[in-house]
Amino acid sequence: MIASLIAAVMLTAAPGPADVVKSSNTEVQKVASAPGAKVEQLTKVVERFVDFGELSKRALGKQWDKLTAAQRKDFTATMEGLLRASYAQKALGQGKAQVQYGKETIEGNEASVATTVKVQQDELPVEYKLFRADGKGEWRIYDIVTDEVSLLETYQGQFRKLIADKGFDGLLTTLKTKRAQLEKNSTATP
Repeated sequence: MIASLIAAVMLTAAPGPADVVKSSNTEVQKVASAPGAKVEQLTKVVERFVDFGELSKRALGKQWDKLTAAQRKDFTATMEGLLRASYAQKALGQGKAQVQYGKETIEGNEASVATTVKVQQDELPVEYKLFRADGKGEWRIYDIVTDEVSLLETYQGQFRKLIADKGFDGLLTTLKTKRAQLEKNSTATP
């Protein structure tokens, strides 16, 4: 009986999906708007909330199961670097966005949190999709849907086409090339 009481208290003490999204937005904005902010600082914050492994796995779909552990690790690292190069640089110095939090929906180990983000005069609906591994872990973000466009679904479509045309190795080479180009451009920008 005491064990179940302790377990219940521990489960209620863990942050829910909406709390995770609020914390991530607050911390990302704090770092992104700080004078002299660096991509590395922003990346450390994002890594605490986003599960790049889960995003990679879901983006590849059935292809994921065909990969070796080394290929999965390489692909996940490439995806993480690509996303870092694509989005972190854009986020720096953009100032604070106003975020209104809407409905939180939880279905088993999956959740979504609806928000509206206002940047200057633009308002965008943004939905965060989260999961919790084995129903025990922390809620982690694996997809962001902005104005009804899913980051995950966009990657899924692109990856299916590239795998059909070039195979998995061709996809990985393409992503590594794109990552290198983005990283080069971000270091060349003052």
